Amino acid sequence: EVQLVESGGGLVQPGGSLKLSCTGSGFDFGEARMNWFRHAPGKEREWVATILTDHSTAEADSVKGRFTISRDNAMNTVHLQMNSLESADTATYYCRAYYAKYYYWGQGTQVTVSS
Repeated sequence: EVQLVESGGGLVQPGGSLKLSCTGSGFDFGEARMNWFRHAPGKEREWVATILTDHSTAEADSVKGRFTISRDNAMNTVHLQMNSLESADTATYYCRAYYAKYYYWGQGTQVTVSS
């Protein structure tokens, strides 16, 4: 059974940092394309970042220069380092794996940016 478990969310002040992690099991993690999405109340779900199997990355314009996606295949984990956080970054963050032509989602972790 494929499972994705996110962690690292929480409450942070504007300008602060958080590092999210997503650990996968039940599939060949190194062969999966990994993504981070976020969903804020009243808004559409938004793609945040992608890391491919060759470790190449892409980030949404809204987070470029502030967020960094990385992966550790030995630990079956993808990270999202978030710096210079803004109130607009408040959302539930989800990781998604694309593996063997299927998409798999984690349960999400809440990030709240507030003073």
